[in-house]
Amino acid sequence: MSDRGVLAVSEQPEDQQDQRLSLLEPSVSLPARLEAILYLKGRPMSLKELSGLVNESEPDTEQGMLILIAGYAQRDTALEIHESNGRYSLQLRAGLGELVRDLLPVNLSTATLRTLATIALKKRILQSDLVDLRGSGAYDHIKELVNQNFIERKRQSDGRSYWITLSEKFHRTFSVLPELGGSSEPSQAA
Repeated sequence: MSDRGVLAVSEQPEDQQDQRLSLLEPSVSLPARLEAILYLKGRPMSLKELSGLVNESEPDTEQGMLILIAGYAQRDTALEIHESNGRYSLQLRAGLGELVRDLLPVNLSTATLRTLATIALKKRILQSDLVDLRGSGAYDHIKELVNQNFIERKRQSDGRSYWITLSEKFHRTFSVLPELGGSSEPSQAA
């Protein structure tokens, strides 16, 4: 399945994904089909769910899962198949969480992302101006963004508001390079 196919499956409603996943190429091995389903679903699944998606009996599906689990156990890989209460999932191997913590996708609400985008467009903005643009909910967004180290807040020297700027973590996470050699005077937000 191409990357485009993976994207198309992941953007569809779950019932349509199930139909599409059950149509996976039958010439592909059962363990490989199970691995693809666990990868695409991204949640623990029962043998019954898995067997329905691969159009195989539950005993055959269980045998395929055992082969898949054994394959992961023999390789030095970052992923593993985890079984808990009869549900299987593909997950990051224990001990690697700290290594990849900063690489995980950002988990921010749409409103918070829009506030962050506003800050990114302005480069530097007064908190009071940001609240005027985004509404009073921006206070909560700012608090969350500061807690996650995406922005920095510094008290305005001649006023009551704060200057809000992007942090180094923002630039690393979103692969946006900061502008170098800008003026030392803060620009007024429009």
